[in-house]
Amino acid sequence: MARPKEVDPHAALAVAMETFRRQGYEGTSVQDLVAALGINRSSMYAAYGSKHDLYLKALERYSAAEAARARDGLAGTGPALPALRAFLLSYVEAALADPGGAGCMVTHGVLELLPGDPEAAARLRAALGSLEETFFALLLRARTNGELAPGTDVRSAARFLVTFTQGLRVMEKAADRDCLTGAVEQALRAVSRDG
Repeated sequence: MARPKEVDPHAALAVAMETFRRQGYEGTSVQDLVAALGINRSSMYAAYGSKHDLYLKALERYSAAEAARARDGLAGTGPALPALRAFLLSYVEAALADPGGAGCMVTHGVLELLPGDPEAAARLRAALGSLEETFFALLLRARTNGELAPGTDVRSAARFLVTFTQGLRVMEKAADRDCLTGAVEQALRAVSRDG
């Protein structure tokens, strides 16, 4: 009897993450996963548990990578709003460079799994909360630098930016560069001192 194929957990999780990101949770079958991973069902179940378990692990990995990307892109001591502009435009550029239009796994998860999946909901809310905290820190820096409109509620502005980015990630699939970059500029005007 043949032994089940060994699974490289790190590489397999990256493949599963991309499969879920492209196809969504419901659109990804167990057969899609075993085909993408190059293993049989029993090996997948042994390594990851159910499809749902694998999705949650992939979502955690994706969320951690995106949180690190946001922190790296928005950290610093210089002017904050140019960093915010570059970060938001990086979403636009990534979307336009992706011919398959895979989009954001967190955005897809929010649209597809909430409110009915409590385990996914906790992870998705944590991912969005992490982004909010990163925006909040950036906007505090912007306030210190005098870049925000007087009286700006920094917490509300951070929540607005999370909501905006989620909308931007949805619209990536339907809009062109001018529409997306125009939306980014409008969002920046909404929070800037010169808005």
